[in-house]
Amino acid sequence: MTSVEHSTVLIWSPELLRYDFGPGHPLAPVRVALTIQLAEAIGVLASVRLTPVPEPDDTLAAAIHTAEYIAAVRAEQPNLRYGLGTGDVPVFPGMHDAATRIVTASVEAARAVWTGGYRHAVNVAGGLHHAMPNAASGFCVYNDPAAAIRWLLDHGAERVAYVDIDVHHGDGVQAMFYDDPRVLTISLHQDGRTLFPGTGAPTESGGPHARGHAVNVALPPGTDDAGWLRAFHAVVPPLLRAFRPDVLVSQHGCDTHRLDPLAQLNLTLDGQRTAHAAIHRLAHMFANGRWVATGGGGYVLARVVPRSWTHLIAEAAGASIPPETPTPESWRTAARAVEPSPPQTMTDGAEPAWREVADGLDPADPVDRAILATMREVFPYHGLFVPNNVKN
Repeated sequence: MTSVEHSTVLIWSPELLRYDFGPGHPLAPVRVALTIQLAEAIGVLASVRLTPVPEPDDTLAAAIHTAEYIAAVRAEQPNLRYGLGTGDVPVFPGMHDAATRIVTASVEAARAVWTGGYRHAVNVAGGLHHAMPNAASGFCVYNDPAAAIRWLLDHGAERVAYVDIDVHHGDGVQAMFYDDPRVLTISLHQDGRTLFPGTGAPTESGGPHARGHAVNVALPPGTDDAGWLRAFHAVVPPLLRAFRPDVLVSQHGCDTHRLDPLAQLNLTLDGQRTAHAAIHRLAHMFANGRWVATGGGGYVLARVVPRSWTHLIAEAAGASIPPETPTPESWRTAARAVEPSPPQTMTDGAEPAWREVADGLDPADPVDRAILATMREVFPYHGLFVPNNVKN
């Protein structure tokens, strides 16, 4: 057990809000600001060690991105060759420093867990999982989860598992470790045939030296709490049990929510809260309790993101919030600048439940088809059996 006052660290500085593509862009920094305000108002921050972000370290991005691409980011000029200056990634002043600061925060979270004596670390401003080695993509300039994984590998971790629950495929992280058997990437997302970035099919399962180490669960539009949680529990725990990571890194995009304007899954806040708790448990079961959690997507700026990520911080701190807890009036006052009628409680009123795959898989069910496709593609590489109780 750690000797520090708290076993969980939250990496946070207001400077992280400088990652700002400007008015009207979906990835608005106010969603992060409102998360920290809600976590403070509801008392969660008393259960974590609040650690400021160190000064941005250029070498951390350089470990995963090409020198040419970093130079293009520094130039702060539109450059479509590198994905800069598009509607998704408009150029803004201070882009390199702002993006580097988020990378530094996620690496600091990894450092806190690997060598700093903490069990868990959270960076809600992170989770920019679409950035590629030589290009920006999908609101992401530098790929902070990949940088955290790279740092862990470079400092002695032999196996790192990455679990991505954003509605969009974690394509950038997958790409950076696609042929590295030391890394297991698992992404549960809306089917890429119906949503950006158009990738994440079950057949994307790893390079020649890492077969089965890229895992993709491509869920149909409309998947709700029960279907999503069924898929998660069917695929993630068995793979983590087989892989036995030294540390678990997770990305908690909350754009799976039924209100999110950029996607078509149908989860509730309560389903997301249940997912955060499941990942926490898996870190203790299979990764010696070492857990690095980041934020990600999420575009319902006041009603969803702050509540989901406050639940995440609380879960990591071992101070889970009863769903019926009222949101503090002081926070609602701040949130009204974004949402005229902020949520009154920390729940959507749902009670998530799901059927285990042991009850049988039905090929006529689109969620079960997605589960089966993933199992058949990757389970054999890990010595796992595909259930044979498939209904005819």
